[in-house]
Amino acid sequence: MTTQDTYRIGLLAGDGIGPEIVPAAVQCVDAAARAVGLAPIDWVELPLGRSAIDTHGAAVPDETLAALDGLEAWMLGPHDSVSYPEPHKSKLNPSGTIRKHAGLFANIRPVKSFAGSPSLVPGTDLVIVRENTEGFYADRNTYMGTGEFMPTPDVAIAHGIITRAATEKIAKAAFELAMQRRKHVTIVHKANVLSVTTGLFRDVCREIGAQYPEVQLDDFHIDAMTVHLVRRAPDFDVIVTENMFGDILSDLSGELAGSLGIAPSVNSSLTQAMAQAAHGSAPDIAGRDIANPIAMILSAAMMLEWLGARHDDERLVRAARIIDQAVNDTVEGGVATGDLGGTASTSGFAAAVASTIETASLAPDTAR
Repeated sequence: MTTQDTYRIGLLAGDGIGPEIVPAAVQCVDAAARAVGLAPIDWVELPLGRSAIDTHGAAVPDETLAALDGLEAWMLGPHDSVSYPEPHKSKLNPSGTIRKHAGLFANIRPVKSFAGSPSLVPGTDLVIVRENTEGFYADRNTYMGTGEFMPTPDVAIAHGIITRAATEKIAKAAFELAMQRRKHVTIVHKANVLSVTTGLFRDVCREIGAQYPEVQLDDFHIDAMTVHLVRRAPDFDVIVTENMFGDILSDLSGELAGSLGIAPSVNSSLTQAMAQAAHGSAPDIAGRDIANPIAMILSAAMMLEWLGARHDDERLVRAARIIDQAVNDTVEGGVATGDLGGTASTSGFAAAVASTIETASLAPDTAR
């Protein structure tokens, strides 16, 4: 791939706090793009969620999926699918629908505590690499339907599927990431009970690990891993696991680092990437301008870094790093939302980050 003059990025605001935190991320991305000399981002707004049900008759309209097929990257706000009217509530949720449609097999979820901000486990700095297409999330495991069914009114069954092909892909992503970090990968499984399924996951990850002799490799059962994270999260670097375990561990880790509101993620295939905060739609605080936008802002930065690597465009990589640093500097400077012990609003925090980016762009080490 080559660098481009203008990048087109999709915007799906979603439900709840989505229409507040997604614009906050856009504001920061636009500021970083200016700082590194990129042409303005071409934002492509697409319908999704409860509003799309009202206007298009579906939470993820066909026109949205068709538009995503023509994009390399997009930002997805949180959705509140549990509040959708039937039959939409019972269908695969918007996030799962898009991940499945685009084949976004890797969900990369960094967790890092902020200096100067409350944290249950200070010094946490790890990444959870979550397989995104199968495992024990039944809604990812079938071509049609959700992977759950009831043969009788009193019996419910869910498919849990692990394949060598999917595990090899996510394991390679984990070890490649570890090579860029502290060269330590931890496999999380439950092979003492789910010996065939998660046993296969563990064994295939070990096989891939043998190709990376520089990387330290260990493994833990999922239940033990929750205890290890609470006791000594800073000891871990890259954690690779299946879908449901990864979701649970990332929520736990985010809270240990300070708040789920600071937990970003990117979902990717080899050709497309979706920025998505690890948290939900928080309908109880929607519309109040108090949600923490950090997770969405940092997810957008991860997306820019992915695009920069794909297009060999150092400007995008620099923009991502500028956003990361600006968020850190803003929090360390005492500006934070309520979940981190501060008083800033969603929009106020975003404005502070954007201002920090604009100031940093004038410094010698970031000047173009």
